[in-house]
Formats: sequence, structure tokens, C-alpha cells
Amino acid sequence: MNNLKDILYDSGITKVNGELNVVVQAIAFDSREVAADSLFIAIKGEKTDGHQFIDKAIVSGAIAIVCEVMPENIVEGITYVVVSSSSYALGIIASNFYDHPSNDINLVGVTGTNGKTTTVTLLHDLFTMLGYHVGLFSTVVNKIGNVEIPATHTTPDPIVLNKLLKEMVTAGCEYCFMEVSSHAISQHRISGLNFRVAGFSNITHEHLDYHKTFKAYIKAKKAFFDQLSSKATAIVNIDDVNGLVMTQNTSATVATFGLKNMADYKVKIVENSFNGLVLNINNKDVWTRLIGGFNAYNLILVYAIAIELGLDVLEVLTGISKLKSVEGRFEYMKSDKGIIAIVDYAHTPDALANVLSTIAAVRTKNEKVITVVGCGGDRDKTKRPLMAKIAAENSDKIILTSDNPRSENPDEIILDMKKGIPVERSARVMAISDRAEAIKVACALAEKGDILLVAGKGHEKYQEINGKRFPFDDLEILKETLKNLQK
Repeated sequence: MNNLKDILYDSGITKVNGELNVVVQAIAFDSREVAADSLFIAIKGEKTDGHQFIDKAIVSGAIAIVCEVMPENIVEGITYVVVSSSSYALGIIASNFYDHPSNDINLVGVTGTNGKTTTVTLLHDLFTMLGYHVGLFSTVVNKIGNVEIPATHTTPDPIVLNKLLKEMVTAGCEYCFMEVSSHAISQHRISGLNFRVAGFSNITHEHLDYHKTFKAYIKAKKAFFDQLSSKATAIVNIDDVNGLVMTQNTSATVATFGLKNMADYKVKIVENSFNGLVLNINNKDVWTRLIGGFNAYNLILVYAIAIELGLDVLEVLTGISKLKSVEGRFEYMKSDKGIIAIVDYAHTPDALANVLSTIAAVRTKNEKVITVVGCGGDRDKTKRPLMAKIAAENSDKIILTSDNPRSENPDEIILDMKKGIPVERSARVMAISDRAEAIKVACALAEKGDILLVAGKGHEKYQEINGKRFPFDDLEILKETLKNLQK
């Protein structure tokens, strides 16, 4: 049971109409989820405005309304609370309603264009391996200990976040590792949360369909660090030109990591092959099964966060040597025919370049690199030619295909990609809009020793076409096709 006055604390109230001393049984920002004695928070979203559903929420049982504009139709017996920002207030209210669960757990947030999922998943696996009870919020899945809860967003809405954090605390979790997306920061989904550590991996051109400009995208990421408390620690990639920009206005203690520049946590790549990485971390060597320079960055951030949380250096290094690759992140297999097939979530120019540079670093040059890649529909169109250009310049053969076309025609997306193909590379490019067929053709083109990369969807088990999700798994199609070719 929660008193309305208590759960509205610090939410930015500007006006009240009605009684604040009432008991609220539930909170909701979707009118369809309103039950008896609920508080309904009217959010102005991208597509819909919750203010239009206030009357519906009251009919469904809401006894109090939080809004940015006082409705013309005031219903007697209902409390109306006007706030400066409903989306910001929602995070504060959710935290208050669930009794500030982020204060009772070591909450770690990781933001950046690439590496978020890998980093938080490796942290979850490392701390679990070392005997700690932990929680996870990731693009792939949410976890309370080893109990999996399907993930619908990279960072859930504030009500789900705080509800699950409360369940983690109740279950005895000591740590929680969370992906923090730029959308979540801009939409105030993390307002009211108390982060113990915040990590920044990198920032490259992405989500410009939402943020419009790269400057706005940087500002969104930076806002995460601006709101940290003086008791928090911010750990940033000093090799990224915007790494220290993130911490310009933070109250948190700042630590740095990197491969190229002087840093508090410095890593060097000693060896890089399909057998794994040998890294030198602050003058201590460690072998890991993970591959590639981008994973060296992910692992040094994992290491830095673990040390900042007080873990023992030797214990952490030993744990890192036992970590396995994350699903859909440079996940590879070798067929009986000797073809190396890699599935990776790379869906940005930078991520694709990282994967292909990793392949370049470990290949012998006697084999072909065949890349299957597409771009998502209804998303930033500026990256389409860039991704095709990167694939063409770093592969021997390229098949442009469909990713998640959503409401767009896959052939139109492929035409956008083709604009980035250098003329002298065009002969090595094929276009097959059916993704399954594209993968099968790539497998048929591959010979013993060749490296086949299927990029863009990684862990996803679906393909989104015209508002519907159809079962689709890159890795399973690869396995089945390569198996059939061996017969």
C-alpha cells in the first residue's frame, strides 16, 4: 500500500487538484493496464499522447492522474497532479512506489553505441561464476539470478525496471548489470535510479532517425553521466574522442580505460587468433576465448567495473579466462568442410568495421571472406551506403540482403546500400533480398578455409516484415545449410 503523497515525492509537481492523502494500489502509464485504485501517468509519446486517455483510465479505476496539462473535464473525487515532465516524473514515481530498490543493490549501467550487450552479459556471467547473486537487463534477455525474463526493449520502462529491481533485491541479488540505451536516457526511463557505476564503451553514428543529429545523440549519452551522484564511479573509454566529454559535468569519480592512450585501466593485445585473445591488463597477462580488438575493449571495461566494485584482481582475471562469447556476438562455428561461419549483431558501420577488422587480423590471406549483410527498414538511412562500402572494402564477396525490413521494401533498402559500393568493387557484390536464400548462396560459394560472416541480426530469432515477426535464426540456417553441403 502506498500513499499518493509519498510516491509523488520529488516528481516536479507544479499544481494539484484534489486530495493527496489517498492510497494507491498500482501505477500505470498505459490506460489499458489501469486497475482499481491506480495512479495513471499521462505521457506525451512519439506516436500517442497519454492525455487523450485520461478519461478512459478513470473509467478503468484510476483514482489519481499525473499529467503535464490539467484536463478541461475534472471528475469529482479524482486527484489531478500537474508536473513539468510526465516522463521524468514516471521514473521518480516508479522508484518511490517500489521503495527505491536501486538503493539496495549495486546497480551498474553501461551505455555506448556498440558493446553494451556483450559487456553487461559478460559481467553477469563473471559475477555469477564468482559466486555472487546478480541481475541483468539486456537487449537479449533480463535475468534475476538464472531466471530468464524476455526482454522487449534494450532498457525497459521505469515501472518494469523498478518492479524487476525490487524482485532482484527480494531474491538476494547483490549486483545488477544494465544496458542503458540513448532512447532510455532521452525518455527519462532511468530517472530516479541510483547507479553505483556507469560505463561508456564508445559512440558512433547511430539512431539518427530518433536523435536527428550526432550532437543530440552525444548529448543524450552524456545526460546519463550528468545525473550520477558523487558516490558513483564513471568509467569511460579514453580512446574514444567523446570519452571524456561524457564526464565533463559529472559529480561521479572518473576512471578511464583504453588500448591506445594512457589510462587507469590499460590493455594491450598480445595475441589475437581464432583460438582467442591474450591480453596484458595493467601489466598482467590473461588468455580469453573471446576474439578481436572490440572484445579487448569490452573485456577491459568488464575488468575495470569489477575492480571498481571491489573484487580481487587475480579472482577477476581468472574469471575472465573462463568467459565464453555472448550469443550473437562474434559467435562462430567451423564446419566439417573447414568453413568458418560467424554470426554477429553488427548493425552499425562501426560495429561491422570492427568485426571485419577482427577477421582481417586473424585470417591467413589464403582464404576468401564472404559477407552477408543488410540494413533495417524504418531506421537511419544514412548508414546504409556506409555499411555496404565497409563490407565491399573488407570482403572478397558480398551479398546484400534483407535485415528487418519492417514496413520498407527490402529491394529499396538494398538499392540505398548499393550507392556506397565503390565502382571497382561492384563485381564482387550480389543482391539477394531473401535472407535465408542469401545465407544459403554464401555457404555454397564458400570453400575449405573460407570465412563466412552473416552480420546484422546476431541473437535475434525473428525477422520483422510489415509489422509481423516471423521465426528466423541466422545461426540455425547456417548450421543446417553447411551440414547439408557436407552430405
